[in-house]
Amino acid sequence: MKRSKTGAKARRILGIDPGLASTGWGVIDYTEGKIIYIDHGIIKTKADQPRAERLFFILQFVRSIIEKYKPEQAAMETLYFGKNVTSAIPVAEARGVISAAIAERGIPLFELTPNAIKQGVVGSARADKEQVQEMVRIILALKDIPKPDHAADALGAAICAANYAAYNAKASKIPRGSKD
Repeated sequence: MKRSKTGAKARRILGIDPGLASTGWGVIDYTEGKIIYIDHGIIKTKADQPRAERLFFILQFVRSIIEKYKPEQAAMETLYFGKNVTSAIPVAEARGVISAAIAERGIPLFELTPNAIKQGVVGSARADKEQVQEMVRIILALKDIPKPDHAADALGAAICAANYAAYNAKASKIPRGSKD
């Protein structure tokens, strides 16, 4: 893991936007209040393959990402049902194999609602997808918005996890009243 000029260790975070057809992933480093882009991509499965094979492919791919980037934390978007509960079932299954791959390595997993990610990246839970993607681009100092959309969403989850951990670290240093 890289160290900053002051010797602080960077914390590597893997963000995941789960799906059966396509799962977005993104990796960032966080150190001393700075978020640094590492990489992103998508895991695509073929609709004509049996579901079990698609899930196994996702599991293997996530394992390979973990092996390559060695994250110390992970963040994943929680399931959003919307109007079609039937389409949520394959996403829930994908979340299951992804969670298993992360747990297999003992990596702490933050689970974030879509609104929490919007709030954490843009500052408003009512932000639209384009606003979130543009803020991800700005925060990570990228020339272009990360593509495809699922990868940008995964980077947004990682950014939220970095900010959440930074906030909690500061909050834990706030002196508390003593009962002595």
